Amino acid sequence: MTNLEELKKKIPKQIAVIGGGSWATALVKILSENQVKIKWWIRRKSDVEFIRKYNHNPSYLTDVAINPRKVKTYSKMSDALHGVEFIILAVPAAFIPATLKDLNKKHFEGKKIVSAIKGMIPEENLLVTDWIEREFNLPIGQTCVIAGPCHAEEVALEKQSYLTIASPNLQVAQSFADLLNCRFLQANAIEDLYGVEYCAVIKNIIAMACGITRGLGFGDNFQAVLVSNAMQEIKLFLDAVYPKVNRDLNNSGYLGDLLVTAYSQFSRNRTFGNMIGRGYSVKSAQIEMNMIAEGYYAVRSIYLISKQHHIKLPIIDAVYHIVYEKANPLTEMNTLKGFLK
Repeated sequence: MTNLEELKKKIPKQIAVIGGGSWATALVKILSENQVKIKWWIRRKSDVEFIRKYNHNPSYLTDVAINPRKVKTYSKMSDALHGVEFIILAVPAAFIPATLKDLNKKHFEGKKIVSAIKGMIPEENLLVTDWIEREFNLPIGQTCVIAGPCHAEEVALEKQSYLTIASPNLQVAQSFADLLNCRFLQANAIEDLYGVEYCAVIKNIIAMACGITRGLGFGDNFQAVLVSNAMQEIKLFLDAVYPKVNRDLNNSGYLGDLLVTAYSQFSRNRTFGNMIGRGYSVKSAQIEMNMIAEGYYAVRSIYLISKQHHIKLPIIDAVYHIVYEKANPLTEMNTLKGFLK
């Protein structure tokens, strides 16, 4: 290695994190383990000031200590984006258009965009990476997505975790994965951006289905069958919408992400579904949770895309009927029984 290469390696990477929620906070914690400088944009000015003063996020993962030597908070996004190499998007998909409305393609020139969002742009039925590519004329090879079984709450506790970084440009994926690797997290890079991103979206819908069945009183046996059938639905969907040779759905970026979201106590989509199964309306469940369940918005998009491609996805259909057509949850799940094997 030359002296110049050694010098470049020692210079901290500049990274912007957009979003002030639990996953954004967890990513700031992970990245702070390495040689980086983080510019953290948060919508609430009061939270920005609180973190500057007390080095903790007052709203999410409040026990996580924020390293002030590596992390600076901002309420003006253009300031947070200035001079960075990577921009990490970690706000709910439904809020992305409004969050980025004052930006233009110049803000993204020469930068790599990382989506930490496991949802779709409502109404447009677009993946976040597709929306970014369209709105800001950004080559898809400059984008990547974060997936894998990694709940923010366990990251806060420094539980051993794993992530998959996907990009059609493997070098971009690997360079970002290297920034995440630390004593309690291991990240790997793959090229299947769309497969990983769609799977991350669909697994939230499956988690809602698991929650609904739990709320209705179904047991472990049924949930195991539901999840195994869900992997078949994911394969059917991906093979129709974005076929790829040598895609291994047993990889933790696919199956692992599905399992943790379907079974974990930390899964907000499972919690949301559980409330629906127990008789909550969609609106009352959203109000009580005070957090976004991405699966609620995503199920409509995936349902419509599946109809365009003439794919039969009974689990997706059942969740869509329950949350958008106000179908009786028990009736829908009893009907679903006949499609499961």
